[in-house]
Amino acid sequence: MKRVLFLGALLVSSQVLAGEYLVKYRSNNAFSTLSALSYNNQIQVLDNHTVGRLVKVDINDNNEAPILASLLSNPQIEYVVPNFKLHAFSAPMDPVALKNQWANAKVQAEKAWQRAGNRGSKNVLVAVIDTGVDYRHASLAANMVPGFDFAENDNDPMDKTGFQNPGHGTHCAGVIGATGVVEGGIIGISPEVSIMPLRFLTENGSGDLNNAIKAIDYAIANKVQVISASWGATVPRATAAPLLEAVKRADDAGLIFVSAAANDGKNNDVTEVYPANNGLPNSITVAASGPNDEKPSWSNYGLAKVHLASPGLNITSTLPGDKYGDLSGTSMATPLVSGIVALMKAQDPSLTGAQARAILQVTGAKAQIQTACNCRVDAFAAVDAVMNKQMVLVPAAATVGQAEVINFQVLHGTAPFKFVSANPSVASVTDAGVMTASSNGTTTITVTDASGKTATTLDINVGSKQSPPPSQPPSQPGQPPSQPPGQPPGSPGQPGQCPLGDPMICQIICQLQPQLPFCSQP
Repeated sequence: MKRVLFLGALLVSSQVLAGEYLVKYRSNNAFSTLSALSYNNQIQVLDNHTVGRLVKVDINDNNEAPILASLLSNPQIEYVVPNFKLHAFSAPMDPVALKNQWANAKVQAEKAWQRAGNRGSKNVLVAVIDTGVDYRHASLAANMVPGFDFAENDNDPMDKTGFQNPGHGTHCAGVIGATGVVEGGIIGISPEVSIMPLRFLTENGSGDLNNAIKAIDYAIANKVQVISASWGATVPRATAAPLLEAVKRADDAGLIFVSAAANDGKNNDVTEVYPANNGLPNSITVAASGPNDEKPSWSNYGLAKVHLASPGLNITSTLPGDKYGDLSGTSMATPLVSGIVALMKAQDPSLTGAQARAILQVTGAKAQIQTACNCRVDAFAAVDAVMNKQMVLVPAAATVGQAEVINFQVLHGTAPFKFVSANPSVASVTDAGVMTASSNGTTTITVTDASGKTATTLDINVGSKQSPPPSQPPSQPGQPPSQPPGQPPGSPGQPGQCPLGDPMICQIICQLQPQLPFCSQP
């Protein structure tokens, strides 16, 4: 039983692993109960991830629906979702001459290093969660720290190439932190950095949900500051609940999560892509741009769900076996942003994800690519803003629904503050920085601090955000939708949402257990 969702022109699929599910239990006692249940040998426990209270199980296809119905009706079980596959977001390989690093020039990397007086810091640790990394590569070895391979459950996260993987993780690592000291090689945007390779995608370019979550929690436990995630899947938000919870744990721990918007040329405001659409404060979701700040046809975009663009077309970087080559994709745009964030963190370790995102947006170069800022990142301008302690409103851009509220924070300002809305009929704002949206339209918010300095947001759009569905209550921009007590963001317990990614199975389960929350339409 295979259920496949395609991620567009690249034929990237989010394939459900037949019979495999992640079960979230409410307590350790509940896990003991789950482990003891055999259902006449119809269910097998494959793995237990205690941090997320998740158990990976294999359910016999012949009795799948009744067993799922029994699990979902157990009060000790919070939810059940399929263990779907996530895939790397890279376009086909396009080899060209080495050292054609147009992207670094476009984002003014050299000027950024000069302004900072350094090229980053080894104290900044970036996790590349991907296909692994060739940690012996001459242009990478000096910046590598030990990682882990969740695909094969060992401590050797070597990037293994295959027909679907030319060295995706190694390429991403080079964009972030290739040293630039190897003749004939390349240089990353933050050549002084520490990179932790965490492998969960295999040589076929895919990996399962369970291992992606374990990789994120490993990064949290090992005090990583930035996660670079150039992968994802098109699935309902309810199905992605355990992945969203892992990103939320990263947010709670202060990690910045940079993710790729995807490569099927679609609008993420109406297409569910995760982890890109997670909506948490620590996240930066990245579209791709070309040499003329154009959007490649394959890059996803979105005014509400995609935060900014970054060079992602024909990007030269490291490949396994001390090789170099070009790859394209939001996969390549994402590590460039991760590396710029690492460079910013080297100058100001206190920067949060929300603050870094706001700085990148207000300092970005304008581009005809629909994102929250309609901009492409500029490393020099971002680093200059950090060095100058430029006053910035956080968030710097947002799309909200009517009656929603934004609580603005002022970075590098001196209280008391005075806030003004450019279009009060669209949204009003108090001097405490609380903005309330009232009608569809666009406004900007300006703050003046005690010293007379001012800062203005980019566009604040009031109107439909498209995703998450309107059945969910309003939420803060950049925050997950509000949930009933005890339910996680995007909980599969929400009315009308099938958590299993297969409406037919949900229909059968609802005949067996009609009292389940998703069986009742709002």
